[in-house]
Amino acid sequence: MIELQGLTKRYGDKLAVDGLTCTVRPGIVTGFLGPNGAGKSTTMRMMLDLDNPTAGTVLIDGKHYRQLRDPLRAVGALLDAKAMHGGRSAYNHLLCLAQSNGIPGSRVREVLDTVGLTSVAKKRSKGFSLGMGQRLGIAGALLGDPRILMFDEPVNGLDPEGIHWIRNLMKNLAAQGRTVFVSSHLMSEMALTADHLVVIGQGRLLADTSMAEFIAQNSRSYVRLRSPDHERLLDALAAAGVAPVTTADGTLEVDGTDAARLGELAARHGIVLHELSPQQASLEEAFMGLTAESVEYHAHSSPGEAPAAGQGGPGDPPPGAGWGAGRREKGS
Repeated sequence: MIELQGLTKRYGDKLAVDGLTCTVRPGIVTGFLGPNGAGKSTTMRMMLDLDNPTAGTVLIDGKHYRQLRDPLRAVGALLDAKAMHGGRSAYNHLLCLAQSNGIPGSRVREVLDTVGLTSVAKKRSKGFSLGMGQRLGIAGALLGDPRILMFDEPVNGLDPEGIHWIRNLMKNLAAQGRTVFVSSHLMSEMALTADHLVVIGQGRLLADTSMAEFIAQNSRSYVRLRSPDHERLLDALAAAGVAPVTTADGTLEVDGTDAARLGELAARHGIVLHELSPQQASLEEAFMGLTAESVEYHAHSSPGEAPAAGQGGPGDPPPGAGWGAGRREKGS
């Protein structure tokens, strides 16, 4: 497992990571989430001893990364898909890694086949697309058949087939009892991949919990009801001590009561239901709710939208003018 103990990193006046303590356990996929500038990449670099912490420590199975005798056999990592010699072929890039870590050369062809790069094994990596570079980086992480795997934005540049492949790969690796730690900004993908979440904001730990608990704790869950016998349904709910909220379209929203009980209540009163659906926020909505106060880089209005109150500056287009309106006006 990976243990972070009071991990802190300061760059001058900037506190990038602030007393981060958590444990990344084997057998599950742990998602590492946070807004831009939260300190995720810095944390992962300190885990691999690429950056020295200002305070605190990281232990991998009780040791620092630099103390590992054959690091690629213990930890496989993809932090930068472009971190390779562009003049080398994919095969030779991996062969150099294998030879420097005492890994048999036969393993190179195995991982090239695993990531789908066998057909371009002899081509120089400088001509690779971003997605091909990602696959080669993943091959490098898998090369030593390590117990621990770390991926920073592994789906960047991958097509839908590639995203599906890496998702299943990470799940399979975790199912084998390995430790899988993955950072990504794609909430929809994390929702399908991760079992556990570590969430940070402005370098501080915000959550260390299971996926289900994270969504439940940081969002509203309710049941939506819709019936042609609207008034009778309201009376039945009131008699049972249930206080629904009526939306603009007449749909009822009920907090604190599960769908099964509400369905049984309607059935006892002979009330027809056209809808009985539990509602829960997505991972993205829960994440946005938790990290709203930790976002460092705030975008302004999108094209065609007015800027929020107080965001306009001297010379900005008037509210409602939309992006580019000022340029059009000056050129007219």
